[in-house]
Amino acid sequence: MERSSALANLATKLLVCLAICSYIISISSAQTSTNTQFIRTSCSKTTYPRLCYTSLSSHANLIQTSPKLLTSTALNVTLNKARSTSAMMVRLSRAHGMKPREVGAMQDCVEELSSTVDELRRSIHEMGQIKRSSNFGLIMNDVQTWVSAALTDENTCSDGFTGSTMNGNTKTVVRNAILTIAHLTSNALALINRYAELQG
Repeated sequence: MERSSALANLATKLLVCLAICSYIISISSAQTSTNTQFIRTSCSKTTYPRLCYTSLSSHANLIQTSPKLLTSTALNVTLNKARSTSAMMVRLSRAHGMKPREVGAMQDCVEELSSTVDELRRSIHEMGQIKRSSNFGLIMNDVQTWVSAALTDENTCSDGFTGSTMNGNTKTVVRNAILTIAHLTSNALALINRYAELQG
């Protein structure tokens, strides 16, 4: 009798625990859905909405529904891509069989990407100052200026490969990588502008 009572008690506790766990999972799932929908809606206002969503949706739990976190995350994603592309360009510029003009274009591009990385880092740092400063407009103006400059650097880098006789595969890899950074930067700038409008 005692054993069946203990089993019934254990079964009741397990059912209560299961109900609570199911409730928590459903809330968490609903929250994640809300977060990803926020990202999708925000990205729909950028120039490259599909890239915007795919680059940011994995950060949905961090971003939640915060325009500031969305903007900061977009900048960080862009910075990481710029760094990895810059490292790739350095490796490619040392490859054998490239013509002097191609090596020159690669090295120029590495310099442009170095400037891009610096401008994005400055932008991220400034975004972190928003809570500590009452001068929101000035900070956002600086961020917009640096991200615009980063976009210009990326376009200059891309232009260096126009008409290049570089190996077809290498040229395609380089141009695609630079275009991806430029598109990410363009999206980040659109999100920054939207955030500035919302807060302004």
